[in-house]
Amino acid sequence: MSIYMGIYPWQQDNWRQLHAYIEQQRIPQALLFSGAAGQGKRHLAGYYARTLLCHTPLADASACGHCVGCKLFDAHTHPDFLTIEPDEPGKAIGIDKIRQLIVKLALKPQYDDAYRVVIIQPADALNTASANAFLKCLEEPTERTCLLLISEQPSRLPATIRSRCQKIDCATPAHELAMSWLQQQGVGEQAELLLTLAQGSPLLAKHYAEQNMVQLRQQYFEAWVYIAQGKENLLTVAEHWQKQEKIDLAVVLLWMASWVTDIVKYAYRAESPALANPDLKNALQALAERLELKRLYRFYDNVLTTKSQLNTQLNKQLMVEQLLISWSQLNRQ
Repeated sequence: MSIYMGIYPWQQDNWRQLHAYIEQQRIPQALLFSGAAGQGKRHLAGYYARTLLCHTPLADASACGHCVGCKLFDAHTHPDFLTIEPDEPGKAIGIDKIRQLIVKLALKPQYDDAYRVVIIQPADALNTASANAFLKCLEEPTERTCLLLISEQPSRLPATIRSRCQKIDCATPAHELAMSWLQQQGVGEQAELLLTLAQGSPLLAKHYAEQNMVQLRQQYFEAWVYIAQGKENLLTVAEHWQKQEKIDLAVVLLWMASWVTDIVKYAYRAESPALANPDLKNALQALAERLELKRLYRFYDNVLTTKSQLNTQLNKQLMVEQLLISWSQLNRQ
């Protein structure tokens, strides 16, 4: 029995597009799957790859789950299925990996009349050298090869690569559909809040539920407020935030940006549906009543700048310290 489940309910339109390629026997050489985190881009690309590698696809073009191709794919041993990704999360995909890929693509697929599929994730992790090398794969396509690029930030890819890919836009599902799916997955009474924190991405919301993210976020928020009140050592907080492994620092900064955004909205008497953190209403309203908006806007810019620099060689703890110092100073004036 196959271990690979079907596509998610919100991916029906995407699958219709991919199914049409297969049905018309017009398989694009390169596809770019783009969209926010938690939409299931990697799963959809894998489902499509499995179908292309299936020897006896079903009438709806999905994989049979029983042939040699499907069994090898499910066992992660298919010789014509390749994945390219960084050695560590947040690192670049170096040119050596692309050079090795080019060598492999120079050979014919192992199975006659079948495709070879390459998944590159995240494609925007290609650095300048590796992106230029990868361009050769697109300019000089090899026989029966399909390249599937996955990216949350496709704008970071060179235009020369984007222009050579067909686009698969994995959009955020409708709220009702996402909520229905979360309830089917056993996510309880916090489903609404989790989906809000995940910015509408159901898979991310489910992950948050499994990681008790609401409680963890509350701890980070309390530390942030205590720094504003002068009740917490910001250097100790910065060290803890940088060293902990449960939550990515980028997520913490995304939370912080949403807290600042809500403070601004409270200052302008925004209605609750427009708020990202309705459960933190009282504390955020209190901050909105005493903070100067002009200085708050500058701090918000600092948060976004810090987040954008996380994957650079800059010292992360020092960046967080500087950010929290700015937050502390903002609350003293």
